[in-house]
Amino acid sequence: MTQRRYFGTDGVRGRVGKSPLTADFALRLANAAAQVLTPEGGRVLIGKDTRLSGYMFESALEAGFVAAGVDVVLIGPLPTPGIAYMTMHLECDFGVVISASHNKYDDNGIKFFDKNGEKISDELELQIEALLDEEPITKESRQLGRASRVDKMRTKYQDFCASTVPEDMTLDGFRLVVDCANGAGYKVAPRVFADLGADIVPIGTSPNGRNINDGCGSTEPELLKHLVPGVHADAGIALDGDGDRIVMVDAEGSLVDGDQILYILAKERIETGTLKGPVVGTVMSNLGLERAIGELGVTFLRTKVGDRHVLAELRKEGGILGGEPSGHVLTLDKTTTGDAIVVALQVLAAMKRTGKTLKDLASGMQKTPQVHNNVRLTEKFDPNSSEVVMSEVESVTKELGTSGRVVLRASGTEPLVRIMVEAEEEETAQKYAKQLAEVVRNAAA
Repeated sequence: MTQRRYFGTDGVRGRVGKSPLTADFALRLANAAAQVLTPEGGRVLIGKDTRLSGYMFESALEAGFVAAGVDVVLIGPLPTPGIAYMTMHLECDFGVVISASHNKYDDNGIKFFDKNGEKISDELELQIEALLDEEPITKESRQLGRASRVDKMRTKYQDFCASTVPEDMTLDGFRLVVDCANGAGYKVAPRVFADLGADIVPIGTSPNGRNINDGCGSTEPELLKHLVPGVHADAGIALDGDGDRIVMVDAEGSLVDGDQILYILAKERIETGTLKGPVVGTVMSNLGLERAIGELGVTFLRTKVGDRHVLAELRKEGGILGGEPSGHVLTLDKTTTGDAIVVALQVLAAMKRTGKTLKDLASGMQKTPQVHNNVRLTEKFDPNSSEVVMSEVESVTKELGTSGRVVLRASGTEPLVRIMVEAEEEETAQKYAKQLAEVVRNAAA
């Protein structure tokens, strides 16, 4: 496949003000996307998270689309999965999300959904890129698109989230701490849980344009871990900045990550007779998850890192559950993309049905110690192309046997090699991770 210049695994992303994340590029991107995705004119939904730069990119995208003859519907801050859902609900031809997900505020990104609320294909992204060097088109006045705001329509997404649990189920009796990361879910997430009857303690709900994912949310849940037992809550729920990732905290303040959440959902669907196909994780998924899923009598498959790959494997194998340790969990029987609110509701529904605590539900999966070591280099280096590195990986893998794993990945954006070693004992994993890091440094020198 032709090398993509701008699109990565999750749209176009980067540092605001540096190529390609400029206002000029956003306008050209919108114009090119309009020509590829709806050449005869149509309608696009634009949503965003709470980053300061979101206003700039929203205006630039709007201009590019309108100039190309596409009607623009602006819905304001809303989780990425909410934009995917509302794209379908409003019968738009496609949707656009302005967000850099779990990154800090000085990054941003732009990604596209098709009319079915799914990420557009690699082929369409390449077609869009092919037009980016051409002058943007501006149609004559009578063919220009129109723009309108539908901010209050976000309640339709709240209703959808609530509809994913059994009709007669409430959250009465639950006390929940909900951390919205000062991001896209700051309005809708607390309301969904409160409307279902839970007693809510909201945090991370005061965005100022610069504090998204800053000391809060799924990437930094320390405050949540202290607060949940402090206020005697049953559970804590942490979204990331765009609301598609989730981690949780049990009543004792212990973290429940994406792997453990995936296990809970798989077991719940087995017990309710609703599981279809295999469960899909990535090369970074904990060995404990693979073992626990196997003990449930279900096939566990691994893909490359990225929810795009997990989704492709689920589609191929007819599965409905997949995800990553970071908390990007797919429940395809409920929605088309990772959705932190929907996933949290599925876990709470399992707690409600079984009468078990979150700690009890997660206890069926015993995590294997994992050690992560990022080796920063002076220039990009692919460890998989080095015979010396691969020989060492083979040697360590042989020594670990079935009780551990080794994963080496080169960063796609910086001169960095990510090393993950999994072993029954953390000391063993630490030893091999350090050993592999040294081999990588020497090989890259």
